Amino acid sequence: MEGTSFWSFLTEQLQHFYNFTGFANFTPGHGVMIAIGIFFIFLAIIKEWEPMLLIPIGFGIIIGNIPFTEGFALGIYEDGSVFNYLYFGVRYGVYPPLIFLGIGAMTDFSALISNPKLILIGGAAQFGIFGAYAIALAMGFNGAEAGAIGIIGGADGPTAIFISSKLAPHLLGAVAISAYSYMALVPVIQPPLMKLLTTNKERLIRMKPPRSVSKLEKVLFPIIGILLTTFVVPSGLPLLGMLFFGNLLKESGVTKRLADTAKGPMIDIVTILLGLTVGASTQADVFLNSTSLRIFGLGALSFVIATVAGIMFVKLMNLFLRPENKINPLIGNSGVSAVPDSARVSHIIGLQYDKTNYLLMHAMAPNVAGVIGSAVAAGILLSFLY
Repeated sequence: MEGTSFWSFLTEQLQHFYNFTGFANFTPGHGVMIAIGIFFIFLAIIKEWEPMLLIPIGFGIIIGNIPFTEGFALGIYEDGSVFNYLYFGVRYGVYPPLIFLGIGAMTDFSALISNPKLILIGGAAQFGIFGAYAIALAMGFNGAEAGAIGIIGGADGPTAIFISSKLAPHLLGAVAISAYSYMALVPVIQPPLMKLLTTNKERLIRMKPPRSVSKLEKVLFPIIGILLTTFVVPSGLPLLGMLFFGNLLKESGVTKRLADTAKGPMIDIVTILLGLTVGASTQADVFLNSTSLRIFGLGALSFVIATVAGIMFVKLMNLFLRPENKINPLIGNSGVSAVPDSARVSHIIGLQYDKTNYLLMHAMAPNVAGVIGSAVAAGILLSFLY
C-alpha cells in the first residue's frame, strides 16, 4: 500500500507539474504567433530588412507567446511582471519621444533647408494617414480607433505607437506590428508603384545639386521648426519637441557628447525595449482576431496611398516649375517617414534608369520632412480625437 501511495503521489505531482508547462497550455494560436516571430527574425537576418527592429520584435513575439499558467506574474499584461513594467514605456508613450530624440540627433536637415519646397512632398505623403482614417471610419471603427490605424500610413513606428497608446490602447499591438512590418517592406511595396506612376522621361530628370547650408541655418532650423509646428499643433509637442531638441544637440557643435549619447547608446537601449515589449504584447489570445487582420489590410492600404500621394504630388508640382527646377518624381515615395529606407529606394530605382543620376541627397529632403509631417499629423489627430 505504501508503494501504491508513493506512486500515486508521484503521478499526482508530475501531473500537477505538467499542468504548469507550456505544453499543457499550448494552443494553435501560440504556434501561429511563434511562427510569425521566427519569420520576422528570418527577414531581419536573411533579407536584412530593418534588423534593428524586426529582431527585437520577432523575439518579443516568441516571448509573448510562450504558453503559461496565469497568476505567476509572467505575462506582459499581468500586473507585477517584469515585462509589464517594461511595457509601461509603450503603454504610456514614453519610448517614442526618446526615439525621436535620437532621430533628431542623427538627422541632417541640410537637404531640406537647401530646397524648402520639398517639404511639401513630405506633407502630401501624409494623405495616406487621413485617407486610411476615412476608410477606417467607413469600415465601422470609431474615431479614435480610425486615427490610430490611419497613422500607419506615415510609415513611422514610434509615432504609430505613441498615437495608438493614447487613442486606442487595445489596438496597440496590431497597429505597432503593422507599422513596423510595412516599414521593413518599403523595398518591396514602393518600387512597383514608383515604376507604374512615372514615365521614363520623368525618371531621367536631373535635379540641381543642393546648395551649401551654413551652420547658422542648421542651428536656427530646429528652433524655428519647433515654434512653427508646435504653435499650430501643441499636441505634437512630445514628438516634435524631442525631435528638434535632438537636432539642436547635433547642430550646435557644443553638445557633442549629448548628441552622441542620444543617437547612440540611448536610442539603441530604447529600441531594444520598445521592440521587445511591442512584440511580447502580441499574445495569441489578444492579437489573433479579425480586427487585427483588418488593421493589417488598412495599414497596407494607407502605406500605398501615402506612396502614391507623394509621387503624384511631385508630378503636379512639375506642372508649375521651370524645366531647370523640375523634381524627379521618383523621390515622391520618400515623403513617408521611413528614414532612410524610402530615400534609399528612390536612389536605387533612379540608378536603374540612369547610373549617373544620384537621387539620395534629394530624396532625403522629403524623407526627413516626412518625419516632421507624421508627427504633425499625429498632433492633429490627437487634438480632435483624444
